[in-house]
Amino acid sequence: MAPSLVVYCRRNGGKGNRLGITVSNKIGNAVTRNRIRRRLREIYRLNEGRFIKGIDLVVVARTRSAAAEYAKLSKDFFSACAALGVLAGNEAGE
Repeated sequence: MAPSLVVYCRRNGGKGNRLGITVSNKIGNAVTRNRIRRRLREIYRLNEGRFIKGIDLVVVARTRSAAAEYAKLSKDFFSACAALGVLAGNEAGE
């Protein structure tokens, strides 16, 4: 099954990380889009220490993310991050 989101990353030359989240109007109404944003921000906030420092992450939500549960979003986010090699110790998330 295809993931519910895509993650892009790039070094930012700084000491901290930055997170950007995009959710298209095609995904749903404002309530749905904001719920997805809130969930993704919380997933990152709770696990911020697991990432290497000095990167910019851009998360692009796909249509499947509207119906995805929190655990599925978290799993897809960490799978994508592990594939990019931005997790400290390159650990796969749950």
